[in-house]
Amino acid sequence: MINKIKSKYIKYSLIGFVAIFTGILLFLLSVYLGAWGKLPDKEELSNFQYQQASEVYTKDSILIGKYYLYDRQPIAFEEFSKHTLDALVSIEDERFYNHSGIDYKSLLRVAIKTLLMQDQSSGGGSTISQQLAKNLYPRKERASTNIVVNKVKEMIIASRLEAIFSKEEILTHYLNTVSFGDNTFGIESASLKFFNKKTNALKVEEAAVLIGMLKATYGYNPRIFPENSRARRNLVLEVMTDNNFLEKAKKDSLINLPLQLNYRKFDYSEGLAPYFREEVRKILSKWVTAEKEKGNTYNIYTSGLKIYTTLNYQMQMLAEETMQKHMASLQRSFEKSYGNKGPWKTNRKIIDKAVRNSEPYKKLVAKGLTHEETWDSLSIKRKITLTDWSGERTVDASVIDSIQHYMKFLNTGSLAIDAETGAVRTWIGGINFKQYKFDHIAQSRRQVGSTFKPIVYTAALETGIPPCAYFSAREIEYENLKGWSPSNSGDKDEAYLNYSMEEALSKSVNTVAVKVLEATGIENVLTQAKKMGVFSELPNQPSVALGTGEIYLNELAGVYASYINDGKAVLPYLIESITNRKDSVLVNFQPKIARNRAFSKQTEQIMVEMMKSTINTGTAKRIRSTYKLTNDIAGKTGTTQNNKDAWFVALTPKLVHITWVGLDKHEIGFKNTSIGQGANAALPLFALWYKELNKDRSFDHITKARFEKPNSFVLDQLNCEPVKKDGFLKRLFTNPKKKKSKRFRKQN
Repeated sequence: MINKIKSKYIKYSLIGFVAIFTGILLFLLSVYLGAWGKLPDKEELSNFQYQQASEVYTKDSILIGKYYLYDRQPIAFEEFSKHTLDALVSIEDERFYNHSGIDYKSLLRVAIKTLLMQDQSSGGGSTISQQLAKNLYPRKERASTNIVVNKVKEMIIASRLEAIFSKEEILTHYLNTVSFGDNTFGIESASLKFFNKKTNALKVEEAAVLIGMLKATYGYNPRIFPENSRARRNLVLEVMTDNNFLEKAKKDSLINLPLQLNYRKFDYSEGLAPYFREEVRKILSKWVTAEKEKGNTYNIYTSGLKIYTTLNYQMQMLAEETMQKHMASLQRSFEKSYGNKGPWKTNRKIIDKAVRNSEPYKKLVAKGLTHEETWDSLSIKRKITLTDWSGERTVDASVIDSIQHYMKFLNTGSLAIDAETGAVRTWIGGINFKQYKFDHIAQSRRQVGSTFKPIVYTAALETGIPPCAYFSAREIEYENLKGWSPSNSGDKDEAYLNYSMEEALSKSVNTVAVKVLEATGIENVLTQAKKMGVFSELPNQPSVALGTGEIYLNELAGVYASYINDGKAVLPYLIESITNRKDSVLVNFQPKIARNRAFSKQTEQIMVEMMKSTINTGTAKRIRSTYKLTNDIAGKTGTTQNNKDAWFVALTPKLVHITWVGLDKHEIGFKNTSIGQGANAALPLFALWYKELNKDRSFDHITKARFEKPNSFVLDQLNCEPVKKDGFLKRLFTNPKKKKSKRFRKQN
């Protein structure tokens, strides 16, 4: 009876075992045949492409930004350090070099410890090849019923990967695809983010930190959980020693080291030159669109393009540091000048307009709320973070409070270009890209004030008016211009003075500029402006002499370049070349330089000498007196009506530098000219920056360059008294308080 029962038990056990084994085989076969979802074949696995971030480099090949959906920078096997590979194999798959994609010994360990002994610390048993399979084909469903299916799929894909690729290639693909959290993929991107260095430069302990993160990218993130990360790093060093990749003495010294990061996040709104990078992105987008028409399907965010720009890293860094220092100081002076009566606090009309134009207001109105209801809603105070030059602070404030807060900030646009080619060396589009996306170089057209006057004087010289021609500074009321009466900021004694053109330009005398325009002819001035590269529409009015025309900052930079570039204007450009992920050049960008001179060599030399006077004795003399710059510099200050815009243009033998300072709200200007004039608000951004360049010997080829010496004829042309006073009788019968009235003479 007992034997019969045993026989029956054995029989049913065998049947059960065969059934289970058959079921497993059928299940494995069903997965293999795609019943649980199509598996990639060897051809597909052989041709997969990474979604790779495009990279932006300075002229000196320093990475300053990326465009990406997934932050990934694939590198070749040769670029991995040996200790990085040793750390990976030791902690993740110590029998990697001995299996063909599946580590059956590890699987057996997992089966016994995890399934039978319920030991959750035994690990998952996945090989590096299986993890690569998961990286390439992420699990779409996380339900427990699908875990086994996913595991089997990954084992099949891993076996196929091993059949296609060498061990070196699998390690390369794995380290280029694995996630390090925070949308960072691949060890090169992680290395740059956490240690600001390339993978091949990682120290042993640094490599151990990154490899240690792979078990739990959040829990072992060294920035968030440094103690967890350090403990995990030390475990990686231990297993490296156990696997004979690291000597015990070396390991003992490393585990005592503190965790040291050099964290550098590639945040689109932060980092060096964010406005520049955004403008590069726009140019790149246009290029990609044009390439599609040719049949080339590039993607800014996934194709791994490399964009080599014209920007100089050190120059840009110094320019941004200078901007922050000066603008913070200027902002304090600006707010102090208004006291408690700033327009952003007291002018209800300006505040109302700003609120109505805000996105929060528009969204609430779109939902059907009335103006009063919307205003009440936006007036509710809550905890919000406000930013100023001292940093961020959390306060109780409403949306309207926030709008008023950000209304008051002065903004800036600052640009330096190579005068010969137009290559951009520095580009600051605003004070804070995160808060103010509007670019004051490429997007903003503002009245340029007195920086337009050199164009007027250039036209005058080209029409034959000599530089020593004298013009009265007396204020005139023009009868045929509705009583328009341009004036000067000087005292009434100017009514008796007659300025040479050089002196009038250096002192930026408004009344003389209009008279020079009148003598030259408006049409001649507008034509001259176009020859020099002005493409914006200018007003055909006498007020154009005072800079009422609105011009882009980068446009103005190209115009001024003509004075030190053989009379030829340039169009500032930002990109030198674009390559693919393999560094094959796809396109080179060439400088855009005017074919013909806009004026004669003689006019060029005269204008440079006249603008030198602006620096040496004129409105920009603080370049010499305050900032003690002795370099060869010419330039022009500019201040628009009601102190809305402050400008400064600096010409050096190698560079053109232009700065604008003002407020985005046109209704708000500087309280007074002493604060808002170009010499005070805009000039320091150049002067402080150039002082820093002077300290760096690597910029000697720029800072120590000299202007071309003018010929003797030009020097003779400029050899005259700067100012002549009216004779005694004329002064006796002239009332300086009374404006002279006449018609503005328009030439036919």
